[in-house]
Amino acid sequence: MEIITSNQNSKVKLWTSLQTQKGRKQSGTYLLDGWHLVQEALNFAAPIQAVIGTEEQIEKHLPEVPQGVPAFQVTDEVARHISKTNNPQGIFAQTSLPNNSFDPQYVHSGRWLLLDRIQDPGNVGTLVRTADAAGFSGVVLSNGSADPFNPKTVRSMQGSQFHIKVIKDAELGPWISALKENDYDIYGTSLEKDSVDYKTVYPEKNFALVLGNEGQGLDPDILKETTENLHINFLGKAESLNVAVAGGILMFALN
Repeated sequence: MEIITSNQNSKVKLWTSLQTQKGRKQSGTYLLDGWHLVQEALNFAAPIQAVIGTEEQIEKHLPEVPQGVPAFQVTDEVARHISKTNNPQGIFAQTSLPNNSFDPQYVHSGRWLLLDRIQDPGNVGTLVRTADAAGFSGVVLSNGSADPFNPKTVRSMQGSQFHIKVIKDAELGPWISALKENDYDIYGTSLEKDSVDYKTVYPEKNFALVLGNEGQGLDPDILKETTENLHINFLGKAESLNVAVAGGILMFALN
């Protein structure tokens, strides 16, 4: 096993570059930080290019890493450099980005979450994780949404990207059209007067829920294409809900 002690090592430079969208795109990989995420990747047979850890973490976890997966031991300083956090857990994995080519015309079953320009990485990660918990088949992110494989989003997803499909940089119009052709109901979210209380809706088994941008809501063109647009009645005086909270309420309620 190779032991790396310098931040200037070419492999360290590659792993550090995965903190950026450019680096992830160039390598076709992203970084998992922490044993829970590494373990989820291994449990679900995700393609692993490398496992990286401090001496303590390698000694603790290497027996659980399948033979043939390259393992590298790094110093605590290198681990902090790779993680860009002050107190990293000290174990990482470099894993492949999922294949993003997925044709919605072949979707004939399951529940799907569509995100229209959700820009906060924490919101995106929480919504993916909640969709997983609510039994959804996948999450589709429009152009203009946060990258689901940046470090903050990956931490928020907590491994859910290995359980359901996560598709980025999609055009939601064609997705909605294809799902409707496949007899899907499409539920949007809106505070306009023509929207309905989500508690009055009883969807079929297969449906899609579309959530809009944190500040602007759903694109008006999307609102025109939905089967029904839903709202949540507030009991208190708050004017709005965080999109991840609203999405969680609706995903579980519509099931």
